[in-house]
Amino acid sequence: MSVAPDYENLTGFQHLLLSLDGPVLVVLMNRAKQRNSWIRTVPGELQRIFDIADKDDRVRVVILTAEHTAPAYCAGADISGGWDVLWNPEEEKEGPHAHRDSGGATSMVIYRCRKITIAAVNGHAAGVGMTAMQLPFDFRFVWAGAKLTFPFVRRGIVPEATSSYLLPRLLGHSRANSLLLTGATFSPDSPYIQGLYHEILPTREEVFPAALAFAKELAAATSQISIAVAKGLLQNPGDSVEENHLNDSIAMRALGGTADGEEGIRSFREKREPKFSGTLSKDLGPWFPWWRQVNTKHRKAKL
Repeated sequence: MSVAPDYENLTGFQHLLLSLDGPVLVVLMNRAKQRNSWIRTVPGELQRIFDIADKDDRVRVVILTAEHTAPAYCAGADISGGWDVLWNPEEEKEGPHAHRDSGGATSMVIYRCRKITIAAVNGHAAGVGMTAMQLPFDFRFVWAGAKLTFPFVRRGIVPEATSSYLLPRLLGHSRANSLLLTGATFSPDSPYIQGLYHEILPTREEVFPAALAFAKELAAATSQISIAVAKGLLQNPGDSVEENHLNDSIAMRALGGTADGEEGIRSFREKREPKFSGTLSKDLGPWFPWWRQVNTKHRKAKL
């Protein structure tokens, strides 16, 4: 970004509290009394902050969390007034084909963020609190006592926020069936969902500190360029092993010639921790991204 944002004083954020802790951007949900439920204005704020973080070279890791004293990490969408909270009035004028799930739009912004992303789940989570607020992240930390549920089929709707794509990739199709087609409530140590989490912590209070310590260690020890390209390879694997071979060959050759690539070799030889200086704004080559990106804003959905 041309001007580095002052996160604590950014305007336009009603439901998020922002703070930059060194290279780690902490995003705190600020609807504790409402169990951090999802209302119409929440997704726009989340999309905006992850887009800003993606472009800010100072940010190496983004953590999303809630106050550990809040009743829930995110209790899902606020449907006390019906499903209208999920519909955009302007889209309704054009008909069903124009609708774009706000949870899915949020998931894609988080998923496409080129920085490391962490969800510190220090409370109960349901619905969109499980999908957009967890699945598109690179790492998830969770409180052992959290109650977790994908309740969609018990509410007469379907799993949203790209969860039917992400969850089978994260846990396998069989476990995704157990989670999405039952709508049951699980604890983090359940064999159906345990593999989703990088770490399960005994108390709510331990979740965010553990995530922050992990974030700072990764921020100090990894290359910003390497993370972005590695995420691209993981998220866009191609249609064959041959295509993957071509993609990682190009990436390997390109990154090997950068200052970060040279620093990786130098620090290894000198037996010290690396000091990477590469940034996405200056050092990411024009070949990135190498995959075709779909413009979901103008593409009619198939019903």
